[in-house]
Amino acid sequence: MLRILESQAPAKQTATDTINTLSSRLSSATLLEDRRAAILGLRSFAKQFPASVASGALRDLIAGLRRDGEDPDTLKVVLETLLMLFEPDEKSPEASEDIPLWLSDEFTQRQDNVTALLDLLETGEFYLRLYSLQILSQVCAARPQRAQEAIITAPLGVSRITAVLEDKREAVRNEALLLLVALTPTSAELQKVVAFEDAFNRVFAMIDAEGGLTHGSTTVQDCLSLLSNLLKLNPSNQAYFREMGCIGRVAKILAQVIKEEESPDGVSEWVRPQRDVNLWGLLTVLQLFLVRGSQGTPLSQDAFWRSGLLQRVLQIAFHQTFAPNVRARALETCADIIRSNSSLQEQFGDLAVPAVRQSQPLANGRATPKTSSVKSGSSTPANVEMSNVIESLLDLTLDSTSSPYFDIRLAACNCVKAFFDGHNGIRGHVLRRAIEGHKSGDDAVPNILTVLLEPPSTRANSDSYQQWMAAVLLMHLLIDNSENKEQALKVSENDNEGEEDEEYEVVTFVQSITSNIVAGVQHPEDERALIGYLMMLSVWLFEDLGAVNDLLGETSSINGLISAVKVASPTMPLVAGLCTFLLGIVYEFSTKDSPIPRAKLHDVIMKGLTREVYLDKLTKLRESPYIRDFEVMPTMSDGGLPDVYFDQTFVEFFKDNFSRFLRAIDREPGFEVSIMANGVQKGVSRELVDSLRAQIDEQRTTLEKAESELVSLRQRLEQEELEHRRTRDSTTVELGRIKQINQSLHTNHEAELQAIQQDFARQKSALVSTHEAALAQMRKDQTLAVEQSMRQHKAELDYVEQRRKATERDLTRTKDNLAKRQAEAENAANQARRIQDEQQNEINALHKNLKVFEEQMSKAWKEHESQLQALRTELQGKAGTAQIRVAELEEELTIANAEQETLQKELSSLNNRFADAEKRANAAEASIEKTSKELQSSQGECEKLQKQLEDMQKELNTTKNDLKKSAEMKSKGADISAEELEMLRAAAAKQKDTQTELDDLLVVFADLEAKRVADKQRLKELGEEVSEDEDEGADDGDEDEEDEEDEDEDAE
Repeated sequence: MLRILESQAPAKQTATDTINTLSSRLSSATLLEDRRAAILGLRSFAKQFPASVASGALRDLIAGLRRDGEDPDTLKVVLETLLMLFEPDEKSPEASEDIPLWLSDEFTQRQDNVTALLDLLETGEFYLRLYSLQILSQVCAARPQRAQEAIITAPLGVSRITAVLEDKREAVRNEALLLLVALTPTSAELQKVVAFEDAFNRVFAMIDAEGGLTHGSTTVQDCLSLLSNLLKLNPSNQAYFREMGCIGRVAKILAQVIKEEESPDGVSEWVRPQRDVNLWGLLTVLQLFLVRGSQGTPLSQDAFWRSGLLQRVLQIAFHQTFAPNVRARALETCADIIRSNSSLQEQFGDLAVPAVRQSQPLANGRATPKTSSVKSGSSTPANVEMSNVIESLLDLTLDSTSSPYFDIRLAACNCVKAFFDGHNGIRGHVLRRAIEGHKSGDDAVPNILTVLLEPPSTRANSDSYQQWMAAVLLMHLLIDNSENKEQALKVSENDNEGEEDEEYEVVTFVQSITSNIVAGVQHPEDERALIGYLMMLSVWLFEDLGAVNDLLGETSSINGLISAVKVASPTMPLVAGLCTFLLGIVYEFSTKDSPIPRAKLHDVIMKGLTREVYLDKLTKLRESPYIRDFEVMPTMSDGGLPDVYFDQTFVEFFKDNFSRFLRAIDREPGFEVSIMANGVQKGVSRELVDSLRAQIDEQRTTLEKAESELVSLRQRLEQEELEHRRTRDSTTVELGRIKQINQSLHTNHEAELQAIQQDFARQKSALVSTHEAALAQMRKDQTLAVEQSMRQHKAELDYVEQRRKATERDLTRTKDNLAKRQAEAENAANQARRIQDEQQNEINALHKNLKVFEEQMSKAWKEHESQLQALRTELQGKAGTAQIRVAELEEELTIANAEQETLQKELSSLNNRFADAEKRANAAEASIEKTSKELQSSQGECEKLQKQLEDMQKELNTTKNDLKKSAEMKSKGADISAEELEMLRAAAAKQKDTQTELDDLLVVFADLEAKRVADKQRLKELGEEVSEDEDEGADDGDEDEEDEEDEDEDAE
């Protein structure tokens, strides 16, 4: 009976079939209860079968958010089911990373889907708000860009999410906070919208509600993350933050933290880790306002100072109870607040902070620490001594502490650098105070110069970062400041001894640092100190001829640096590379007047290092990860000393000048770099200056001579004009007298007057024609003279061009050619004067003729005056053209001089190449003689083998003929006896042996011929002449061999 019932029972449904059934029921149900039941059924499968549920019912579930929006219970079940699909069971067979992407794509494909979730935030239901925010967070995590676009497009989308921050229920409020953190990292537009929805005040209200930074949980940390997202690289939000007075609220939060830490009860130990995390996050947010080069940075710096925020941060930095990373971050924040702001830097130097340690001065300028007493159960030290902030920072920077506090020391060093960054007045003041303290030896804190001058053998501690940080601070005081460099050059090693001993030589600061480097190479544990020394010297000696000469004043310094490169290469490659870089700087900025002349210095470096080693060390230093990846290298290592070797300023300096100093060793010693120091140009080649001055003097002499000639010509012209005016005046007087006589004659002798008038008319016409002919001849002569001058000038230009080309061939003939050109120019001037004298003589002759006919020449004189005026204008124009041409010739002469310098350089290089060629020729003569003997012996062997080859060829031809005859006899059908057959076989065997021997000889002959060709090629390379007959003989030999090979192939 049971079996019958079992057979009649329906088949068992699988999970997939059930999901399909529930999905179909959800899509087709019209009653709310039916849909809710189907959704409840699907929810039970969502964790284990997310793919099946999503593929069958996802769209219906999302549609239910809009369709069943009035039923909170149904909406809650729908949201729970969707959340289960986003977070399926990890052990589910259908679990996959693609399911959240698939669900997010389905949500973001339609704007209505995201809007439906945002509408649920308007309800007061706890779970509806919570689940909606969680689903939005899941969508934003899978598809952030699409989610941002959908939320910002939705009506009041951002406003609804931001309003949830005021929800009194922590779960809902925290979920909205996490959603905003996920939405705002990259979208600047969304950041602005969130900020203007009063997000800043709401975030600070949440921080206060959580108990501030001290008692706040991870929610405060999330609030700081949201502030970071809203303010990072967003000037608009930063300005809004300042205008809203939020900086004052930050100052109050920090003041509350300090107050709680200094309270009698203090802060519990279990609270401090999260407190330090929150405080570190807030300091990081403050640094977002202080980006270097940003337009809003000065405004933020002033606002931080006015609100007292800097003082609060400074208190945290010098408070011993805060974690080291928090104190380091606080010092970095202080540095960013005052950097490149002159007014704040000056005010910052007057602040007072708790002394790092109470100390008493020693004779050598070093300080002995004393521990301060602290009350039991209180974080406030008793009898705290206040000191200047700069002195405390220097004491903290140069204090020899253990490695875990290195971050604080490095941050303090950066704060001191920010104190005088961009302020030359403060930089000079700090350096003067350091020099005075070094000389007096009574500094309460470690002195920078004293620390640097201390020899490695006398150091009482093993902290190499003390010298490193002192060197970095001095480097920042000297970089791009010639006045400070000159002031530092006056420091000597014996300055702190009061009076110098005349028996001992004064050792300068640069020389002392160099000796410390040379001595420290023997101690690998001092690598960081050596790197600090080398960074400081490299920046100091850059473009400072005085410092370079100071270093070269100690002749052993260069050899010591070269030895340091060799010693440090295996164990300290960074030190070896920096020593090489320093040598390149010294050579680049040395001169022929240096204590070690530039040429000698080049020889010392090339002999001590060689060019290959120099380039290799610099290249390896540039490729070192500590230089190449400086920005991403961590500052701490797992045990041991931190991996901090370089300063950022030096890394930028090295990368900017790497290619320059890589090529520095290849520059000629005669070339000196031009440097502008205090408005004076230094480092120009003396020989170049002398040659240029000689050329300028020569050209100036030529120009003065031309000007003197021009002045003499002008004087002559003025003299002629004066004589012309005198002649004209006398002619006018004489003409008046003649007119009176003419009037008297006219009254008495009318007939005679008519005759005279007729005669006058004839004479006038004759005189006019004569005058016109004379003027035409004068114009023709003038034109011929001008053309002749132009031809002569053109000839001179051609001659100059020829002389320029001749100068390239033989520079020694230049002076003679210039003398010839000067003689020709004088001849041209003499010829011009002769032509002018001839013209003057013709004018005088015309004057004599005009005196005879003074009465008739009144009109002719006026025409002659106008023509002379035109001629004078033309001469002045030609004089101006001549001056322009003189200027062009001077410019061409300048170009020719430049080409002459280029030719001199090429000539020097050709002389060097000629010397090398002579050495190679001398070395090659022995090889030529040896090769010639070998070639003669090879030729003799070739001739012997050739004779043997010819004999064997003859014998082979004879054998071939015999075989041909035998073959002809066989073709004719003749009977061959056994003896004749035996003879043919013997002949064939003999031919085979002969052919074998011939092949061997051919191989030997080919080897000899190849050797002979190689010897000829070597002779040609060495410059020996090889006759073409030998080559042709070799070619004929090759052709004979090819013929013989063809004959052998025919025989076979």
